[in-house]
Amino acid sequence: MTADLAISTRGLRKTYRRFNLTRSVAVEGLDLDVPVGGVHGFLGPNGSGKTTTIRMLLGLIRADEGTMRLFDQEVPRALPQVVGRVGAIVEQPKFFPNFSGRRNLMLLAGAIHADPSLVDVVLSDVGLADRAKDRFRSYSLGMKQRLAIAATLLKDPDLLIFDEPTNGLDPAGIREIRGTMRGLADRGKTVLVSSHILGEVEQVADTVSIIARGRLLASGRVQDLIGASAVTTVRVGVHDPDAAAQVIAARGWGVRRDERMLVVDGAPAPAAITELLAGHRLFVDELVPVRADLESVFLELTAGQGPGSRADGGEHGPHGRRAQPEGGAR
Repeated sequence: MTADLAISTRGLRKTYRRFNLTRSVAVEGLDLDVPVGGVHGFLGPNGSGKTTTIRMLLGLIRADEGTMRLFDQEVPRALPQVVGRVGAIVEQPKFFPNFSGRRNLMLLAGAIHADPSLVDVVLSDVGLADRAKDRFRSYSLGMKQRLAIAATLLKDPDLLIFDEPTNGLDPAGIREIRGTMRGLADRGKTVLVSSHILGEVEQVADTVSIIARGRLLASGRVQDLIGASAVTTVRVGVHDPDAAAQVIAARGWGVRRDERMLVVDGAPAPAAITELLAGHRLFVDELVPVRADLESVFLELTAGQGPGSRADGGEHGPHGRRAQPEGGAR
């Protein structure tokens, strides 16, 4: 591992034993690199091994095989030396509901021997300075998540790990968390965020890794992955869309109706659609290529690679329960 990587894993593997004594594979040979600085999206279908990977990195569960390094320190062996540089939220943290946000953080600062003067700093960092004296129970879900992020900042970590931080939030809450993560990255922090909300990740992430069934499928800069996608989608306007759809389907390209337009997938180029339809005296009056996005890349890479028959101990252990319920804000 080089100094420009905050996280690196090689050949990481984790299995869980079911009640019938068979083994279910959660993570299988995962090679993951997270560069220092910026926001790194850790993406995959439900049951792909994201949470299991995070738990192994934090020493909450033990890997069966492979190696892991945080800031070039081997973990879990060197975790005591490097854990001070890492803050993480892997489950909904617990705060005292009748205490204010500020008092909750003051208590936590005392427990972890953090400088109490940092409490007001981190509240400002996450945009809660004006609600610091309000009781925690009065906070919205988004505010509670931001308070959890503030708690991780009390030890001024270099790496922050957030597991599905926008689950259950409304659009305003999602936007708040997105802004908080972007702000932390702009201050030089490294943020690893696991998420299935692709549109949100695309707006905030600099780099991503996409996994399925515990294996890495793609990794790199967001724009590079989008540019390399083989997905070609074109919206087509034609005077007889039903006839045009039959011609396009017969060529083997995907086609579906969207009101008066056709949406065509898989054509080698927009001009090929025009040429095909003109040969059947079906003339195009509108042809609009759809910009590739992270969601289209994600769906292309993970097609048919959901949890399937293989349970994953990451997002959920056997029978759909979260495995090893430990954690919270670290």
